Amino acid sequence: MFCHKSKLDGSRPPIWNMILKWLNHYLVLLFVLSTLSCQQDATNSDAAQAVVNPFVENSVDTDLEDIKKTGVLRALVVYSSTSYFLYKGQAMGFEYELLKRLADHLDLELELVVSDDLDSEFEVLNRGDVDLIAHGMTITNQRKWEVDFTEYLYLTKQVLVQRKPYNWRSLSWSALQNQVIHDPIELINDTVSIRYNSAYYERLVSLSNEIGGNIIIDTLDSKLSTAEIIDMVAEGKIKYTIADENLAKINASYHPNLKIDVPISFSQRIAWVTRKKAKNLRGAINDWIRAEREELDYHVIYKKYFKNQRNFKRRIKSDYYSLKNNQISPYDVFLKRYAQRIGWDWRLLASQAYQESRFDPLAKSWAGAEGLMQLMPTTAMFLGIEEKDITNPESSIRGGTEYMAYLYKRFADVPDSLNRVIFSMASYNCGYGHVRDAQLLAEENGLDRNIWFDNVEEMLLALSKPKNFNKPFIENGYVHGREPVNYVNQIFERYEQYKQFIQLE
Repeated sequence: MFCHKSKLDGSRPPIWNMILKWLNHYLVLLFVLSTLSCQQDATNSDAAQAVVNPFVENSVDTDLEDIKKTGVLRALVVYSSTSYFLYKGQAMGFEYELLKRLADHLDLELELVVSDDLDSEFEVLNRGDVDLIAHGMTITNQRKWEVDFTEYLYLTKQVLVQRKPYNWRSLSWSALQNQVIHDPIELINDTVSIRYNSAYYERLVSLSNEIGGNIIIDTLDSKLSTAEIIDMVAEGKIKYTIADENLAKINASYHPNLKIDVPISFSQRIAWVTRKKAKNLRGAINDWIRAEREELDYHVIYKKYFKNQRNFKRRIKSDYYSLKNNQISPYDVFLKRYAQRIGWDWRLLASQAYQESRFDPLAKSWAGAEGLMQLMPTTAMFLGIEEKDITNPESSIRGGTEYMAYLYKRFADVPDSLNRVIFSMASYNCGYGHVRDAQLLAEENGLDRNIWFDNVEEMLLALSKPKNFNKPFIENGYVHGREPVNYVNQIFERYEQYKQFIQLE
């Protein structure tokens, strides 16, 4: 027991003096630490402001107003099973469909550049080779140091992709559970294979710190897409990888031997990427994305590529899926044979055939044109094709190429070979006489009669108006010019896609 004096004399017991003394020291120490912390925060803030990313500092200043002047939006895309690919002659993909809608919204033409190195994409963007990186990228603070992200497109989380045992179908549920990972902590001292410059890499580094153990990271080729890496797990080439859950789920629908239910992260935002200096472009895209997310079409497109497992498996199994085979259609052998005879790239002829019939040999138009190349009966007769053979794929392709060669010869006065091909192609669609009329109208208006784009094509459009098709030198009258103009544009747009996807042998 402690003795103490009466409180009346104002004295305190010794124990209280000790406590008060300790409190005074503690408060002084707390004040000093607080002051130092504030000073350190200010110093860190100043240092952060002083650090300048040279890639950002030296990036081009191109913004929306500059892009509007060129009329073209250049987007960097990834060739993958969900983003951008070719299936049965048609370009498809989540990003591809959204980009087409965005370009229409901004009243711009769309130019797609396929990324050949995922590690260098920010560099490609900042030096101005493209205006936008348009494939799903996870928003992270580390990436924000070099680029800015658009409004998010969707939310997802990262999951572990692992392969079930080879005999998993014959195992009991408990035996199967004993042979697979259920918690990220089980990855300690194990190996996960991912691309180095990816959000998955960042996440694994953080995860190693969080679980207090080392996860061995095997870095893969930066040219590999996430879907290709998932395939490598399914095929037993690598043990584990990390993927966004929506990508993992749709790819696992084709690979039932994959287990993808172990989360590696919380929900994350997936977005496109712009230069930091492109504030107006980013603002316009953000407004568009926010509006799109409210539209039914947006959710239909998302489900088409990330939810519809039946269609995904059908594409993967198809011979005419560009990620698996170097084929466009069932008729490639004929397209190659007859394109060679007229000196064409067979992929251009394939694009024309798709435009005519979508590769349906039984297609028939309201005007009576039939077959892959939509030959009119009179044209087929002119080419020596019997009526019973007009829907035969080889006969139709042979006839179509022979007719193109015939039209090409009739435009011998056009000096440039590319323009000569285009004039022939437009004639195939709307008739030789109408194209010649458009050339005459071009001359009258001071345009070049031998150049298609911005010259003869404009006059073909003009021939839909009475003031033009009623001119005395116009011999063939009215033509719905929008149809041949779109015909040429769409064939060449698709041809550029075919060149991206299909390699010449």
